[in-house]
Amino acid sequence: MPDLIQPPAAPPLPTPVLIVEDDALIQHRLDRILVTLGYTDTAMCFAASLAQARQHAAQRAFALALVDLGLPDGHGTELIAELRATDPAMGILVISAWSTKEAILAALRAGATGYVLKERDDLEVTLSIRSVLRGGAPIDPFIARRVISEFQQHSADGLRHSTSQEDATLSSREIEILNQVAHGLSHREIAEQLHLSRHTVEAHVRNIYRKLAVNSRIRAVSEARARGLLGS
Repeated sequence: MPDLIQPPAAPPLPTPVLIVEDDALIQHRLDRILVTLGYTDTAMCFAASLAQARQHAAQRAFALALVDLGLPDGHGTELIAELRATDPAMGILVISAWSTKEAILAALRAGATGYVLKERDDLEVTLSIRSVLRGGAPIDPFIARRVISEFQQHSADGLRHSTSQEDATLSSREIEILNQVAHGLSHREIAEQLHLSRHTVEAHVRNIYRKLAVNSRIRAVSEARARGLLGS
């Protein structure tokens, strides 16, 4: 009878874990979640303030940290930066009720590996912790949507700015025609001078008006000179 192939053993959980949370109910919740992941009580260390967390960190090295941001004696980002400086490979997951852009970016810049909101159910928090344990960088879907939305808005604003600048730039042909306008030539005379049809000249003039945001020949010439596109 052939030997049965044994499934590979699960890698050992990184220990110990530092849980920085001042709310007793949330502490209990995280304790329960970590136990379901396979952690024992001796592998978990709880801190209700920055001072307590720093004291624990000074006494032992942690492999994983779950950090709240709003703490009684300061902001969790301070601790995140300190933990990251001590151990660049440490998994640091923010579990917070704060969802402002400033708080999120501050935590990530400080060195947080991931960010999940407290309002998520136990399964979602568990999955986020699992992701960190596997080397991932989980970001709460709400936060991800905000970041993507702001990125898209920023990109769109940049594109609009770039397009508006491009639209406001006169072509060499348009400048040539505007020079003729400045000398008082009519559309028909300009067409004869440049060997173009009158309709082509009129189309160029309309584009010039649009790009310079004007509605008359005099204003077009004046605006072009103000922008340095024509000589005085």
